[in-house]
Amino acid sequence: MTMPLSRSPAGPASRDDAEWQLQRSQADVVAAGAALDVSALPSFGFSHRSLMWWGTAGMMGIEGSVFALAAVMLLYLRMHAPVWPLSTLPPALMWGTLNTVVMLTSAVPNHWTKKSAEKLDLRRTRLGMLACLVWAAAFLVIRWMEFENLHCRWDDDAYGSIVWLLMGLHTVHLLTDFGDSFVLAALLFQKPLPARRFVDVSESAVYWYFVVLAWVPIYGLVYLLPQPWQAG
Repeated sequence: MTMPLSRSPAGPASRDDAEWQLQRSQADVVAAGAALDVSALPSFGFSHRSLMWWGTAGMMGIEGSVFALAAVMLLYLRMHAPVWPLSTLPPALMWGTLNTVVMLTSAVPNHWTKKSAEKLDLRRTRLGMLACLVWAAAFLVIRWMEFENLHCRWDDDAYGSIVWLLMGLHTVHLLTDFGDSFVLAALLFQKPLPARRFVDVSESAVYWYFVVLAWVPIYGLVYLLPQPWQAG
């Protein structure tokens, strides 16, 4: 049974009044049975329950807008150019197509790692992150070969500039995500492991979906649009 609190007549100060009001409110909550023990609730959450998810979504929105603006620039130049490419051969299809295939298949280990993290399965999450790093390293090696076979320099003409801009933007995303994944994979082996690391893995996987999907239209603009069969 909760005893009612009585205000002390000797406390005229406003601070004493505030403390008395707080004690009275706490006593009322306990007496009404409205107090909740939330100590057993998790300190993290996945998907939209995580601030990291909202931050990742905002970043993808901003970066997606940059990709869209660069794509519009390329299409604008193409509309006003008599030929495309302007003064060189189209890029070699082999390396860009190979990288597209590798990128699309990377969705498999990426999805597996995401689901393992959301199940708090540390062993599978570690293996998944290592597999994702192997895929990311393969992308970067192939990307080097792509730049070698674009058949243009960034300062050749407007065609070369916009192609290198699109490829450069996507390559920056590949490099930053590889670095982020490398650090995150290393943190998964620390002891004790904070549970929030599983949230980091899940959101990193979401961002990788964005990197892969962003490449599909870029591949079409950079590799398919300049091919001779598009001239007609």
